[in-house]
Amino acid sequence: MFDKIREACGIVGVYGHEEASTIAYLGLYALQHRGQESAGIVTVDSNYRAYEVKAMGLVSEIFNKENLTYLKGKMAIGHVRYSTTGSSVIENAQPIRVNYINGVLVVAHNGNLVNADIIRDELEKSGSIFETTVDSEVLIHLIAKYNKLNFIDAVKWSLNQIKGAFSFLIMNNDTLIAARDPNGFRPLEIGKLNDAYIVASETCAFDLINAKWIATVEPGEMVVFSKRGMKAIRFAERQRSAMCVFEFIYFARPDSMIFHRSVNDIRRGLGYQLGKEAPVAADVVIPVPDSGVCAAIGYAEATGIKYDMGLIRNHYVGRTFIEPSQEIRDFGVKLKLNPVREIIQNKRIVVVDDSIVRGTTSKKIIKMIRNAGAKEVHYRISSPPIINPCFFGMDFPTRSELIANTHTVEMIRKFLRADSLAYLSIEGLIKTVGGRKDKFCMACFDGDYPVDFREGQSKFSFEK
Repeated sequence: MFDKIREACGIVGVYGHEEASTIAYLGLYALQHRGQESAGIVTVDSNYRAYEVKAMGLVSEIFNKENLTYLKGKMAIGHVRYSTTGSSVIENAQPIRVNYINGVLVVAHNGNLVNADIIRDELEKSGSIFETTVDSEVLIHLIAKYNKLNFIDAVKWSLNQIKGAFSFLIMNNDTLIAARDPNGFRPLEIGKLNDAYIVASETCAFDLINAKWIATVEPGEMVVFSKRGMKAIRFAERQRSAMCVFEFIYFARPDSMIFHRSVNDIRRGLGYQLGKEAPVAADVVIPVPDSGVCAAIGYAEATGIKYDMGLIRNHYVGRTFIEPSQEIRDFGVKLKLNPVREIIQNKRIVVVDDSIVRGTTSKKIIKMIRNAGAKEVHYRISSPPIINPCFFGMDFPTRSELIANTHTVEMIRKFLRADSLAYLSIEGLIKTVGGRKDKFCMACFDGDYPVDFREGQSKFSFEK
């Protein structure tokens, strides 16, 4: 419905809690913004039995008191999904659970593996049978293939075979492992709730359950949770740092801490820098809610222009709705956003948004604001133009679908029918997130991919 980038997935792990399933459920609830296609929880009890609940839809629609009670055990892995590889069907919902020669094996993944296809091809040639079309399943098969190794060594070796972006949660009969790729594309945080350990994509999952943040899973690191406690093991040397800058721009919740930084502070800083770079004479600054709110506040602070909520978002739009048989123009946008005429009418408006992908929704938003009586509409974007697709876990369209790949800023402005249009500069983005480009992946803006996404074309061997 919205011309937005689809979020990366969200993952939660729980080790050593009497109500592991409920804690995982609450964590997923806090991470719902990261994936709204499907959700699942798998638990393992003290008798090494696994229990699973997965379905298409939202966390609140899937889980209830009855099925959370069914999910027995003190260990749990939870997952909310937006598909970046594989179809949006129940077979591809995660976590993925199997029984193999050594017992239970469960995996949940946030990211995208660039060499999954070639590994899958080799595994299938050697007799493996895949049950999903998601890239994450290759890790299950790799671990199972090396079942003669102890579990930790099997995971360590398997992680070294895969390339790309990944934050993994891996669970067997009695151990939970959290792992992050050597480039550190996706966030993965560790918290503690009394004697239990919690792992989650973002710290907002800890806040809901009163868990205390204690550490970050570092790039190239696997953190093992077992009866011996918590132990960090390096499975690979750190590579070029490639934290996804879009986690700060759009994906993560502003009340989270990721990559050791406050999302709210960064997002407001992006808006502030944008205000310094692209001021304009106007009466009011309004955000495109919700992702544009923090940046719009920063823009207003930098320019001294009044901030107000000129667009109201309907947060209660379900996954399905009855669309009128008689066509209503721009129905999808109207369903989610509505202008406040008293704020907009006869005013020069600055609209702050986080990004433009295809531009179709931005055009409809500008039209909506003009119809509400705005004298002028100036569009400001708190990120640089997106000119390249992502291969590391974000559902970016192809290059031809990215409007900034084929149009100049002036051409985009004319298409949107805005009075002016300005993006944050790459230099301004780098300055705001820490002053060093080599810490982040910004390939969607500059084409500098930290990992060769053509790795899937290279040869692969199972020889150790």
